[in-house]
Amino acid sequence: MFCKGTEEKLRKHFSVIYGEEMVDMCMKRIKIHINKFNLKPRDKVSVHDVWTHEDHILITYGDMVQPNIGEPVSKLHKQHEFLKKKLKDHISSVHILPFFPSSSDDGFSVIDYRRVDERLGGWDDIEEMSKDFRLMGDLVMNHTSRYSEWFKKYLQNQEPYTGFFIEIDPETDLSMVTRPRSSPLLTPVHTKKGEKFVWSTFSDDQIDVNFANPDVLFEYLDIFFFYLSKGLSVIRLDAVAFIWKEPGTSCIHLEETHEIVKLMRTMADCFEPESTIITETNVPHNENISYFGDGDETHMVYQFSLPPLLLHAILTENATYLTEWVKSLDRLPSNCTYFNFTASHDGIGVRPLEGLVPQEEFDKLVNDISQKGGFVSEKKNADGSLSPYELNITYFDAFSGMNGSQSLQERRFMCSQIIAMSLKGVPGIYFHNLTATRNNVQGVSITGRYRTINRKKWYYEELMSELSDPDTSTHRIFNKMKEVISKRKKHPAFHPFGRQQVFELDSDLFCLLRWDPDKTEQVLVVANLTNKVKEVDFSDSRVPIKEGSEYSDILSGEKVFTNGKAGLEPFQVIWVKV
Repeated sequence: MFCKGTEEKLRKHFSVIYGEEMVDMCMKRIKIHINKFNLKPRDKVSVHDVWTHEDHILITYGDMVQPNIGEPVSKLHKQHEFLKKKLKDHISSVHILPFFPSSSDDGFSVIDYRRVDERLGGWDDIEEMSKDFRLMGDLVMNHTSRYSEWFKKYLQNQEPYTGFFIEIDPETDLSMVTRPRSSPLLTPVHTKKGEKFVWSTFSDDQIDVNFANPDVLFEYLDIFFFYLSKGLSVIRLDAVAFIWKEPGTSCIHLEETHEIVKLMRTMADCFEPESTIITETNVPHNENISYFGDGDETHMVYQFSLPPLLLHAILTENATYLTEWVKSLDRLPSNCTYFNFTASHDGIGVRPLEGLVPQEEFDKLVNDISQKGGFVSEKKNADGSLSPYELNITYFDAFSGMNGSQSLQERRFMCSQIIAMSLKGVPGIYFHNLTATRNNVQGVSITGRYRTINRKKWYYEELMSELSDPDTSTHRIFNKMKEVISKRKKHPAFHPFGRQQVFELDSDLFCLLRWDPDKTEQVLVVANLTNKVKEVDFSDSRVPIKEGSEYSDILSGEKVFTNGKAGLEPFQVIWVKV
């Protein structure tokens, strides 16, 4: 029934989570799930073969591209149609953000985990898309909608749901709890047993579930394997850092939380070895990478420090802090890698900048966002004060400025995207980064939510019109991104499980050497982070450029290095095979 060693691992996981006395019961229940989904032990698969340099993940909502008004097809179908027509040869995988019935937060207040929102389509649309793209889906683990059947039955005091949520006396000292929001931690609700206060980390519509109850854990394990059975081979564990609660602690990254991730990894390795688990933890870098464990937890972590750090480096024309941070990234288990993204459906998290840039530069980055039409969301600290949590702006408009020059905005933006695609890991590209989408300020005025600024929905004809017009940033960025992806796919040096070495040069240059696991190819990455032509001289450096040799840029096809010297245009990034 189990792969070699799996039963022992499972017993250890359950012992850590619930105690030795609960292990036998948990093992009986896990066997019920194995039989239900007809799971069979499978041969081990190397994750180095599951993901390669040819992989790029698109992050999108299921209705980011909508049918034209009156068109009788599902939104998921229209999204699929666009992806097949425009991106099939460039994008291998698609992360469809929550497509379940939901009551708020654009899908993350899940009402029913096992149904597709009928406004988007159905499971047949998901399974059809999985034939063309590897699909990634969200397992929203920390909370469920207050309009879910689980919570409704809890309010009615119906078993087993009476133990699905966390009731807390409002007089309890919860001052140590780490908060990602400024809203109250406890939400008062009226139940059949009277008024209760329930834990709600993110909003009063997102009620935290109680993983201290084994019924909850096994419910989520059932959902996990249900998703895999429906063609979702990559599972993103949303807000997983907060799932275990222990008053008197920070209630983030607790031992039981890590053990639950390890449990899911153990099950996946045995029964679905080609599947991938990705943890979403918007926290400082060292906390984030703790979810690699000893190579026995997540396969990938979201690289949350990358978006704000890259933005800071390019806006200040100073690569110092970016270089210092990237130097630390190569130290991770051999079967783990990063999910490198610069934008997502959320804002640009700034907690992951903590300790990486000086406070005055952090403050300036935050303050500049409002001048570019963006907003700043805040979190509540233990002392009751508020501090920045994320910047709400499209990543493209975050690079505006420079006297309003559209050309320089595009150059700075593309510099950020190429650097991100150069780093060790699998690139995750948000849909609006492909289309150079501007701030959706009108959407914010309608919803009242800052995050709507980066969640525009395109009508199919509207988007196709923009893409066909060479005078638009959408046309230019979309085609440039496709060109970079096409060239990246040809070079194994960018393998996500390869290696990288950073070189410290001038403060306004970013320089990186990449090579694949088999050392068949090396590519040198050099980025000019200034608004001026930059002369680069590698003749006296450790960078592996041979004196007297000429080198061509993979991206432009032009010769760039002669006798160890090169001239880089403003915000130009070059890839050189060495």
